[in-house]
Amino acid sequence: MLRFLAGLLPLLAVAETHTVLPAAFRHTFSAAHPVIARIRPGDTVVTKALDAGGQDERGARAAEPSNPLTGPFYIEGAEPGDAVAVRIDRLRMNRNWGWSSFRLLLTALTNDSVEGVYSDRYKPDLLRKGRANLVPWDIDLERGMLRLREPISARLKLEFPARLMLGCLGVAAPGEFAPTSAISGPYGGNLDYNEIAEGVTVIFPVYHPGALLYLGDGHALQADGEPLGTGIETSMDVTFTVQLRKKAAPAGPRLETSDYLISVGSQPEFASSLDRALQMATTDMWRWLVRDYQLEPWAAHLLIGLEGRYRVVTVAGSMALKIPRRWLPQAR
Repeated sequence: MLRFLAGLLPLLAVAETHTVLPAAFRHTFSAAHPVIARIRPGDTVVTKALDAGGQDERGARAAEPSNPLTGPFYIEGAEPGDAVAVRIDRLRMNRNWGWSSFRLLLTALTNDSVEGVYSDRYKPDLLRKGRANLVPWDIDLERGMLRLREPISARLKLEFPARLMLGCLGVAAPGEFAPTSAISGPYGGNLDYNEIAEGVTVIFPVYHPGALLYLGDGHALQADGEPLGTGIETSMDVTFTVQLRKKAAPAGPRLETSDYLISVGSQPEFASSLDRALQMATTDMWRWLVRDYQLEPWAAHLLIGLEGRYRVVTVAGSMALKIPRRWLPQAR
């Protein structure tokens, strides 16, 4: 009887909320970094993310660029072969300015246009010592609006509503691989996908005990594909909740929104062409529909072929495939 009751204790544990303010930040999705907090499935974490340049909510340099990570968080009970589901409960900008790069990535343009494109040098050391290609954005926290401070266009009012997202989210990569926070892969990483926003659940395969979750790189706004190579970069307050799905590891990152299932073909930029990322996303979605929704393989093919919606996640990097939930049967 005592053994039976002891087995029930993890199931009866009350979910907790942990406030975690890290003293140090990391730059790799590695299993070797010291854990900053241990959390149970169902627990919620309140924490902070620096901007991609390592500056905090006061504008102080708290870490070196680029994309310093908050983590790792150890998720009790997570084992290789499992999946962790990270729900982003709340994202909030916590300072009144951000920055972006000044020019589109040349890889987003045709070769014949590159030679005549304007220089990406704007003002040396304007926002970060040693950088001349960054421009400042003012953030109206009350209105949730973003306005380019300089330069000023004579033709266009560069002012937009904020759409907050996390650029970096993922778990420790397999084995001893310690990829930097500049790239992405099946473990997540620097995904730079603008659907990773408040209210969304992001699912990752587990490669190490505890999964070892990291986050960072808040963007106030970013287009599909991150064609600037940045979004509007700023620091953020982040609240998330974790769940554990036993023996359910996907091939790579997945997202669940109120309206869509999304598979991400996640790979480092320039590792392969976007058609490879499209194939990865399509194959994972097909398997997801067959395994979790019990669609016949041919029915999954037809659903993808007629209602699938592809999105460029990063230029020369990753692709996503979205399936509207309204066409799905109830998962079993």
